[in-house]
Amino acid sequence: MAPSHALRCCKRALNWVPVLFINMVVAWSYYAYVVELCVYTIGNNAERISYLVIFHIFLGMFIWSYWKTIWSKPASPSTAFCLPRAEKELYEKEQRAEVQQEILKKVARNLPVYTRTAGGAVRYCDFCQIIKPDRCHHCSTCEMCVLKMDHHCPWVNNCVGFSNYKFFILFLAYATLYCVVICATVVQYFIKFWTKQLADTHAKFHILFLFFVAALFFISIVSLYSYHMWLVGKNRTTIEAFRAPVFPNGPDKSGFSLGFKQNLAEVFGDKAKYWIFPVFSSQGDGHSFVTRLVHIDPEQANSVLQQNGKIPLEGETNICMVADEAPHTEGNSKAKTDGGLIVAVTVDSEP
Repeated sequence: MAPSHALRCCKRALNWVPVLFINMVVAWSYYAYVVELCVYTIGNNAERISYLVIFHIFLGMFIWSYWKTIWSKPASPSTAFCLPRAEKELYEKEQRAEVQQEILKKVARNLPVYTRTAGGAVRYCDFCQIIKPDRCHHCSTCEMCVLKMDHHCPWVNNCVGFSNYKFFILFLAYATLYCVVICATVVQYFIKFWTKQLADTHAKFHILFLFFVAALFFISIVSLYSYHMWLVGKNRTTIEAFRAPVFPNGPDKSGFSLGFKQNLAEVFGDKAKYWIFPVFSSQGDGHSFVTRLVHIDPEQANSVLQQNGKIPLEGETNICMVADEAPHTEGNSKAKTDGGLIVAVTVDSEP
């Protein structure tokens, strides 16, 4: 037990090394830009002040979104997705996989769970002992199930999912802009030092190296940012991009896509004034998602869960769906939206 606990502590400590590296690079870039460039190299006060103002604005937004991504706790499934006591005892005693699946299917009928494993089985986490909500996955690093899990990012030492995906996108956006500001304002002095137009001083190394580092980070970050914005437009997670979610009618990578505008609103919210700030504004509760086949009725959902004692009167989860039994095709998605069948999902109170 002791060695295992010690190894786990060492692993957790090592997980912070990439975060420490990023913070050290940012701290050095701040010194190189503010002190070596603006204080010692730039002679024009108007230019110096304008550079410092622009630099600090983008640095502040970058750090704000970065630390929000790091310190936002991954959202985990609510107790509504745990097996009731009687079914849990039956499941643990049963050795036959097919009987265990029947137990899970019985419980899953009362939950807004529509995706399955590749083999058609109910998605159940043996570690967390819950039925996984749609788009939820178990992270072995965080040792928990994460709602709408995208990936575990070592550069933030955190799982990127429902609770912080918007923060992660903004972190990439502001990191890209931070590098752009540095490259755009440093390039003229980089050229002057490189062509010997400025005398060799202690600032030369910092400014030359600052430009190279910012350019390299820009190339790597902008590609990652572009990829994730493409995922947002398609309403896919990184996991779903590589392994399509399986619905009752089969695998469908576009199963959660509702069109670019609605896909964007699902991550950033429906109020554009909050889009550029790392404050939570994503739609939904992370437990259930609107798709072309399944649609949410939030008011009825809260009412159902409150009656079953699953959420307080204020309400935090939406567990009521509007389902359509028609086969999925690209052309009839609107018709299915308008002609859906309302299905109230009830959840029995735990003993």
